[in-house]
Amino acid sequence: MRIITNKNNLQVIYEDNHLIIVNKRVGDIVQGDKTKDKPLNDIVKEYIADKYNKPGNVYLGVVHRLDRPTSGIVIFARTSKALSRLNKMLRDKEIQKTYLAVVKNKPTKEKDTLIHYLRKNTNNNKAIVFNRITENTKKAILHYKIYQNLDNYHILEINLETGRHHQIRAQLSSIKSPIKGDLKYGFNRSNKNGGIHLHAYKISFIHPVKKNNMDLICYPPEDSIWNCLKH
Repeated sequence: MRIITNKNNLQVIYEDNHLIIVNKRVGDIVQGDKTKDKPLNDIVKEYIADKYNKPGNVYLGVVHRLDRPTSGIVIFARTSKALSRLNKMLRDKEIQKTYLAVVKNKPTKEKDTLIHYLRKNTNNNKAIVFNRITENTKKAILHYKIYQNLDNYHILEINLETGRHHQIRAQLSSIKSPIKGDLKYGFNRSNKNGGIHLHAYKISFIHPVKKNNMDLICYPPEDSIWNCLKH
């Protein structure tokens, strides 16, 4: 996948009149939060305004989010029609998202479906995992398989069936395979860049307006572990 990097260091994977898809870097926030750091959606708006010489406010709809310490594919809508249709596609599970995660502890099964019930703790911004329905929980389902075994780590390929808060991080931690660098969910040390080894690698959906198949892949950032990934 050819990625274009512009003067704002925004990495654009795909764009047309209806949507723009970018590669989120570790540390970027998709939308503004209490940190007041500049969010990715503002950077994308500036890019559109500059490239297409658009005066005034640029419309940009946030379709979905990624956690700050993760990297990978994020879709933004450039029209309200595209946003409405993409939101419905998300609800109807018509957008397939595939992630790659690096873990130290190899799961006991080569592939499996994990079903848990998650409750968000707003005090520490963390998901609590339960094995059965409990008060104020939401069902979380993911499918994983071991994608590649390295000398000291294992790369998992993950497909989400639901999209819960910190779902992949919490569910992998619950099977004793926390993601590399994820102190919040049980890994023993942080990464130097403050991120975690979780990357939104692939996304597949039908274009909300053009109706053609969209199958996009974005490879993980450069580092000694991700560079071992077999493409």
